[in-house]
Amino acid sequence: MAREHPVLVIDDDMALRTVLVEQLVQNGEFEPTEAASLAQADMLLNGAHARFDVILLDVNLPDGDGRDYCKTLRGRGIKTPIIMLTGHIEEGDVVSGLDAGANDYITKPFRLNELLARMRAQMRAFEGSEDAVFMIGPYIFRPSAKQLQDAENNRKIRLTDKESAILKFLYRAEGKSVSRHVLLNEVWGYNAAVTTHTLETHIYRLRQKIESDPAISQLLLTEGGGYRLNVDGGAQAPQA
Repeated sequence: MAREHPVLVIDDDMALRTVLVEQLVQNGEFEPTEAASLAQADMLLNGAHARFDVILLDVNLPDGDGRDYCKTLRGRGIKTPIIMLTGHIEEGDVVSGLDAGANDYITKPFRLNELLARMRAQMRAFEGSEDAVFMIGPYIFRPSAKQLQDAENNRKIRLTDKESAILKFLYRAEGKSVSRHVLLNEVWGYNAAVTTHTLETHIYRLRQKIESDPAISQLLLTEGGGYRLNVDGGAQAPQA
């Protein structure tokens, strides 16, 4: 089953926000969280386990301008894709929003399918960037840094190039099983000297790092002649 993408919807128009959230839930691809003001959004974004795949941000909010807030988020180092929502269609408004750090700009009223297409496009671009951040069980995974962060125990787990590449490819499979042959080709490329034993050795080492009990895998599962990543696995991070 494909994972749901967490989305933060920041808009003070309760009627529009309610309808949008309902449509996102019905779509089944997204898990929306609501905020009616910048103050509420800040509380959500500053939460200990806050993570969103995309932010939908209204321009006009009761406690500030969305464009200024977008600039503030970028200044804090938040790289999550931001799509501005606005009733303004003037070119200057679009330019100011993009200059503030927004990834895209859509005017109200908008068609849901168009918004969904833009959200998917921005998420795809972000996941392929150096700024990508993924959640895997109790860990925050930063592929570019080759690192897993265990926030609960305040520790970081270093990964090798291959371990990071394996996790990244399995994450993008969205819960589907990936055969050993496909993983070998994707991570090592065509190399006749590399065998499935090499992959199995890396999987074994990964499990030693990320599973609370490597003998009972809850995150990195063996399935269907290959491997599957259970990003919502209930495994507790092993103690340092």
